[in-house]
Amino acid sequence: MRSLYRTIDRGDLRDALALASALAIVGVSFGALSTAAGVPRLMTPALSLLVFAGGSQFLVVAVTAAGGSPVAAVVGGLLLNARLLPYGLAMGGIVGDRLPARLLGAHILIDESVAFSRARGEGARARTAFRLSGCLAFVFWNSGAAIGMLAGGAVPDPNLFGVDAAFPAGLLALLLPSLRGADARRVGLGAAALALLATPWLPAGLPVLIGLAGLVVAGRAPAPQGPKPGEATP
Repeated sequence: MRSLYRTIDRGDLRDALALASALAIVGVSFGALSTAAGVPRLMTPALSLLVFAGGSQFLVVAVTAAGGSPVAAVVGGLLLNARLLPYGLAMGGIVGDRLPARLLGAHILIDESVAFSRARGEGARARTAFRLSGCLAFVFWNSGAAIGMLAGGAVPDPNLFGVDAAFPAGLLALLLPSLRGADARRVGLGAAALALLATPWLPAGLPVLIGLAGLVVAGRAPAPQGPKPGEATP
């Protein structure tokens, strides 16, 4: 534990705590809405502990409140979380090499932990940032959900305070250093445009999947320059 603590950058710890605090507020809202929708008491903490996917958890609450079936909630949650598949491909080297590390990494692989880590490049710092932000997010989200479940309807909607806008702004700030390359800017702008166009017509979470089509505007990596005919290879 002491060696792990030494590898944590103080600035990364501060930023991860700020991001996790915002997640805790939304977690409180989830717990309160879940209780108000009549979700069984044990299911609310189980969703937060075992699923740990905010969008899918809110979807379960919405389906339950509308009288929908568990099958509809599960299928909808899987569809929303399909966006995490490309995250896993991009984060394979950071999540870990051994099975226990990969299992833990897969559970804390969320939008915030991926963006937090990718903003710190590659290597040991990126891996530590991923685990730090993911674990803090897990603890704060579950704590917030438990508080909201106990408080019930006394918790106001955090959207009234603009907390919902904090996440897109925070993720954009984390990804800005990655947008220095021309290819990254083209992909980012293309994905954002497609997601915005799809937002009025698709349920929450699906526009992000549509935004993956922005990858088609990525340029090709330049071919390696080999020696010209007649030139000696150094």
